Amino acid sequence: MLLGLFIGFLLGLGLAAAIAVYFFKTPIPFTARNATPAKSDGKGDAKKGEDGKPRFDFYRILPGQEEPVTDKQLKDSAKQATKGAAEPSKDAYFIQAGAFQNPADADNLKAKLALMGLEAVVEPTDVPEKGTWYRVRLGPLTSVEEINRIRSQLAQNAITGSLVKVKPAP
Repeated sequence: MLLGLFIGFLLGLGLAAAIAVYFFKTPIPFTARNATPAKSDGKGDAKKGEDGKPRFDFYRILPGQEEPVTDKQLKDSAKQATKGAAEPSKDAYFIQAGAFQNPADADNLKAKLALMGLEAVVEPTDVPEKGTWYRVRLGPLTSVEEINRIRSQLAQNAITGSLVKVKPAP
């Protein structure tokens, strides 16, 4: 009987050690690998070319009426709205927090944004010669104050978001 208790104790200890090793070896979801956000002036110069436009061309590849928006363009449209334009703008803005080939990665970012109190949508998009990409977007947003609030909240959590303007189909 003493030998049976000893063998049971060793089996339990071995099983507990195996479970602990398994949990410590798996990656932890929702942790920022580089928790310190990069210092910048808020304009995202590292992602823009010399002419001030984003240096990525996937916005031209994707179908639809989408175009990237710079901070200067956003401020200009805000000034036009405050001056009392003849008709309100029908443009809708989205903040794209990420684009992934793996849908699980997109769902993880969506869940992280949900924990921050932000509602995101995962949109699958077929990119020619690259397959299906899953975009994580916040929006549609219409007010500049709301856009700036969400962008600052993303920056505090080390998430870079790009602003995209979507024009309605005529």
